[in-house]
Amino acid sequence: MTISYLITHSGGFHADELMSSVILRRLFPQAELVRTRDRAVLVPAGDKIIYDVGGMYDAEQQIFDHHQRPGPLREDGQPFSSFGLVWAHYGQAYLAALGVPAEEVEAIHAKFDTKFVLPIDLLDNGAMEPSVAGPLSVLTLPTLLGSLKPVFDDTSPTADDDAFFAALPIVQSFIEAFIQNLAAKARAQGLVEDAIAKAGISAILELPMGMPYRSVLDKAGADHILFVVNPRGGDWTLNGIKLSGDTFEQRADLPESWAGLTDADLEEASGVKGAKFCHNARFIAVASSREAILAMAECAVKAVEQGAS
Repeated sequence: MTISYLITHSGGFHADELMSSVILRRLFPQAELVRTRDRAVLVPAGDKIIYDVGGMYDAEQQIFDHHQRPGPLREDGQPFSSFGLVWAHYGQAYLAALGVPAEEVEAIHAKFDTKFVLPIDLLDNGAMEPSVAGPLSVLTLPTLLGSLKPVFDDTSPTADDDAFFAALPIVQSFIEAFIQNLAAKARAQGLVEDAIAKAGISAILELPMGMPYRSVLDKAGADHILFVVNPRGGDWTLNGIKLSGDTFEQRADLPESWAGLTDADLEEASGVKGAKFCHNARFIAVASSREAILAMAECAVKAVEQGAS
């Protein structure tokens, strides 16, 4: 039976039903999205998907609520929100609809669940404190989406619905960008693996373009690689390698004598004709040619080796 209605609750909204709506609307674009608490409308039927409301979780009846007691749990005992339930049942179809290659769907589905869906589930259920984000907790995605709700003295009878539907394209952009980045990492993996093999024992990794590479380096155990070079527009860049996504600390910094220099000053400090720029924080440098950036990379490696000796 065709899905004609996507039904969630009316009133104030949260990240989980917003995100569930994005997934379901992509899969069932012909369906009407209805926000209601009317019990007569919340009766399951073959042409409805009901989520974040309804008082039960029953995938066969296409109802995905998590507010009942006991609520639905993952295999590891962590709680689902409606987003986690919808992602578990419709996520792979959603990825296919976005054009993710079939051979990557299962892996990206699992990664997106772990990195994106689970935190939403935990926050929505009060199983994780927003304060885990520290002083930047105000910038967590659920908090930012919550800021799109109407202000308290907006007395328009459609204020909540208007804000909900205005928020949907914003949520869609976040979800699709995150998935596109996961898909890009999957596409980059083979290219980075080939570059690591070509680098051999060198401390310099040359890539054909800018791309995600750190997770592949870690997986390959290529700890000897200290710097990455790649073309960028008409220039070439020399990059340090972060130890993790949670820090600015690098395996090695570019030479201190280069920090903040440009053009002739950087050429003099590095001894490389064509050197153009080095960031003051020493995590990236730019040169006008491949030959120049490789020369700068060799200088950077020697500086690290001399500093360690």
